[in-house]
Amino acid sequence: MILHISIFLISCLALFFAGKLLISSLTKIAMFLGWREFVVAFFVMAFAGSVPNLFLGFSSILHGIPELSFADVIGGNIVDLTIAISLVTFLGKKLPAKSKMVQSSSLFTVGAAVLPLLLISDGVLGREDGILLIGVFTVYVLWLFSKEERFTKVYDSSKVSAIKGFKIFIKDLAKVILGLMLLLLATEGIIRTAIFLVEELKLSLGLIGILVVALGNSLPEIYFAITCARSDQNWMVLGDLMGAVIIPSTLVLGIVALIRPIKITNFAPFTIARFFLIISSLFFLYFIKTEREITKKEGSLLFLIYILFVVCQLLA
Repeated sequence: MILHISIFLISCLALFFAGKLLISSLTKIAMFLGWREFVVAFFVMAFAGSVPNLFLGFSSILHGIPELSFADVIGGNIVDLTIAISLVTFLGKKLPAKSKMVQSSSLFTVGAAVLPLLLISDGVLGREDGILLIGVFTVYVLWLFSKEERFTKVYDSSKVSAIKGFKIFIKDLAKVILGLMLLLLATEGIIRTAIFLVEELKLSLGLIGILVVALGNSLPEIYFAITCARSDQNWMVLGDLMGAVIIPSTLVLGIVALIRPIKITNFAPFTIARFFLIISSLFFLYFIKTEREITKKEGSLLFLIYILFVVCQLLA
């Protein structure tokens, strides 16, 4: 038990540093290549935060437990919509939601978060469902790129010499590769711990995935959200967190289901998760649509929702 808990903690630590390394390095690469702010916010940050979910999905397929990937995504969505947002507001930062992109994407975020739970209501997320999820992701990306005004500002337009910039580019590219290798090792360690807890303690795989694995896999986007808030880049926080919900819920689960259909054997943990995911999504949407910002008071409420969710899961 001590060995597996140690492996899990070390894996979470590796996951955190790998996510930090990926985000930092990809951001510098984006600066060198002159990418636009929106591209950086959505693709670099949100995709980097979703890579652990994708790697865990592939690993869960290899271990024959794709259900763990589904639990990871559902639990991660609840974390992103509650804990991640609340931690930012606890720093005294209000999260602005006045832009049209945030307002429109908030509806899509809620829909993407709930859609997998609707599709698996029959107990199976099949290949047809996987194609549908990937299609939903494609539609969202096409919609984003149809708005040209979002690509007017270059992310951090500071200039460096071409030679120096290229050296930094190569260095950061190597860091990206290192970060991906760390992620592979970290996700493998997390999965082995999850299997141990299921087999030795007779715990539900879904419960472990929703509570333990999901929290560990959410570390990169939580780190990025707090980092952006501290540097007064609050405009990036909601965009990243919404992307961190949309990408795993559609693209990641779609790919996993396409490779190997996900079958749920014990639906009890997901029943509670479905209820709290809907509740947290509705509160998130209400805060976005009414005040057009999320305050510390509202963040505290989201935090309490997550605590109540954990208590209900453990007592069920």
